[in-house]
Amino acid sequence: MKFYDLSRSMCEWDRLDEWRTKMRDVITRKEAGKIPPFHLLSMPGMEASEQRSCADLWMQDRIESSRMQRSHLDFAFFPTAKAKIRLGYLSCDFHDHATSLLLVELFEFHDRGRFEVFAYSYGPDDGKNMRGRLKKCFDRFTDIQELSDAEAAQTIHEDRIDILVDLKGYTSNTRTMILTFRPAPIQVNYLGYPGTLGGDFCDYIITDPFLTPPGSAADYSEEFAYLPDTYQPHGRRCPIGARPTRSDAGLAEKGFVFCCFNQAYKITPEVFDVWCKLLSNIPGSVLWLLKSSRAEGNLRNEACKRGIAPDRLVFAEEKPQSEHLGRLALADLVLDTFPYNAHTTASDALWAGVPVVTRAGATFPSRVAGSLLQAVGLPELIATDIEGYYDLAFDLAFSPERLSQIKAKLDTNRLTTALFDIGTYTKNIEKLYETMWQRHLNGLPPSIIQT
Repeated sequence: MKFYDLSRSMCEWDRLDEWRTKMRDVITRKEAGKIPPFHLLSMPGMEASEQRSCADLWMQDRIESSRMQRSHLDFAFFPTAKAKIRLGYLSCDFHDHATSLLLVELFEFHDRGRFEVFAYSYGPDDGKNMRGRLKKCFDRFTDIQELSDAEAAQTIHEDRIDILVDLKGYTSNTRTMILTFRPAPIQVNYLGYPGTLGGDFCDYIITDPFLTPPGSAADYSEEFAYLPDTYQPHGRRCPIGARPTRSDAGLAEKGFVFCCFNQAYKITPEVFDVWCKLLSNIPGSVLWLLKSSRAEGNLRNEACKRGIAPDRLVFAEEKPQSEHLGRLALADLVLDTFPYNAHTTASDALWAGVPVVTRAGATFPSRVAGSLLQAVGLPELIATDIEGYYDLAFDLAFSPERLSQIKAKLDTNRLTTALFDIGTYTKNIEKLYETMWQRHLNGLPPSIIQT
């Protein structure tokens, strides 16, 4: 699957149908451990049920391997009421990373009168300010990079963690295998991976009613732990840097700016067709994308094939977070990808005051931007099909007055709706943790939870 990874990151789309067929064949034949579940999230046409099957198959042999080792560890749990629930967060991203940018204020807001908060880090110390800030958030910060999965699980168990929260899932550099040793009595899938982990080692997935309606429960191995608004945290202590000039950002002084700063592997031919149609029908408009040395040439070629001059694609350099948020104000409208939506890039755009048009599908990753728009009071920017997605974007680009009204609404809602209310968000997720723990104390199995 390495070639598939490379082709998607390069936006080489000729073999998409072939790859989808191969993935389906492997799942139909129930071949264990062949396809990393992450690959299915951005593959057009894959169903949530197929994502669940792929996750189950991916972990099948791995779970059996850890089960054999686990018999020697003899983990035991003794449910006892206590003054403070002990939370453990597991990740390799406790540094200057998108996940930590979303989570840092949640960690800071945790009620230390009711919770002890531990971090288990298996990622690098990049030496940046975020690393130091994160370390101050936790009662204990433990580096487990040099430990084996079994040794890491032993460490977590010895710390008597009550609820272990995995922040990586099947994204890059993951060590979700640690959870298969069952070092904590309650284990949770949260934020980093937009889908099910499969298997039998994770009890809950933290979600919201828009992302995973109750009718989709069969597509997840975890029970739904519902937050009332959106599953994604985003604080308010995110400074927005100075707005540069258009020329400083490589943009023309005039013309409508469509923007998408999602990673290149999320771009599909169907979505790119719509983007090029918008460029064709909105004279003088440009498409502002995140620079990618692998994908840039192919995307310009694909634009040419669709009758669009390659210089109407403008590629932005990566910037520090505050500078990035400052330059986002130069965009008129963010265009989302499908079936793998914008996540942090969507909430960043909304925080910077730029509307996002998305298309919502039936899978978790295809509903994230819709969840965020619901939480910021802009459900009118959610389309349900590709035609509606185009119509929404075209109408806003063609109607300055309507776009101005949407931006004014977003400006009003930023600090009055749920999306950026990190204090209330933290209280809500803590209620979920407390309910999980109480069910465990009562001897009850995991079940759907609503705050």
